[in-house]
Amino acid sequence: MNAICIKSSLDDVEAALTEPLGCIIHALSRVTKTRTRYGLSSLDSWQKAKSVLICGAGPAGLLFIQYLRNVKKYEGLLLVSEPNPIKQKLAVEFGAEVTDAIGNDLIEIVQEKTKGQLIEYAIDACGAGTVMASLSRLIRKQATVLLYGYGHSGVDLSILNNLQFLEATLVCSTGASGGFDADLRPTTYRKALELIATKQIEVASWITHRYPSLESLSAVFSGEYRDHNYIKGILTLKN
Repeated sequence: MNAICIKSSLDDVEAALTEPLGCIIHALSRVTKTRTRYGLSSLDSWQKAKSVLICGAGPAGLLFIQYLRNVKKYEGLLLVSEPNPIKQKLAVEFGAEVTDAIGNDLIEIVQEKTKGQLIEYAIDACGAGTVMASLSRLIRKQATVLLYGYGHSGVDLSILNNLQFLEATLVCSTGASGGFDADLRPTTYRKALELIATKQIEVASWITHRYPSLESLSAVFSGEYRDHNYIKGILTLKN
C-alpha cells in the first residue's frame, strides 16, 4: 500500500501537497543518481553548481526553491523566471532571486547574474515552449538540465541540435517513486510528509483555492486555473 499515516496535527489540505513534493524529491534524486558535471553539492557530481535557474514559480517551482534552500542547503545563485507578481513574491520569500524576463531578455539577465558564465543547473518547472527554445543560450557547456514541466507546445525539435553541441545532461522525471521502507510504505512520500509537517517546506500560503465538492471542481475546468491569483487548488471532501 502507498498510504502513509499522518501522525501530526497537520491540516489535511496541507497534507495533500505530500504527493507533489514527493515528485520534486524524486526528480532531484534522479539528477543526483545521474553522473552529471554540475550538482547541488560536490558530493552529487563532479562540481558543485554555482548557479541554478528555475523556470516557473508555480506549485512545482515553489517546492523546488524551498527544497534546494531548506533541505539541500544550496547557497549559490538561485534565479527564478516567473511573470506573475504574486508568484514572484512567494519565490523571493522562499529564497530566490526573481526576474519576469523571458526569451532574449532572460538571456541578458543570466549573462549579467553569472558574469557571462551562464547557468550550470537548470530546472524547467513550467513546460513552456519558450523555455525550451531559449535553453541552449542560457546554460553553459555540460550543464545539468532537469526537465520536469510538460507541454513545450509550438517548439521545433531541431532546437535539440544546440543542446547536443553543448553536451548538456538532460534528466527527465515523472511521479514520486523512490523505494520503500522496512514496512513497505513509500520512502519518498514519508519524507515529503515529514518535511511539510515540520514546516521545512511551507505550502499553506500558496494554496489559493479550496473546492468542497466534486461539483465545485467544474469551475477549475471552466478556466478558473487561468485566474491571475490562482496557484494551487485542493479538493476538500468531508465525510
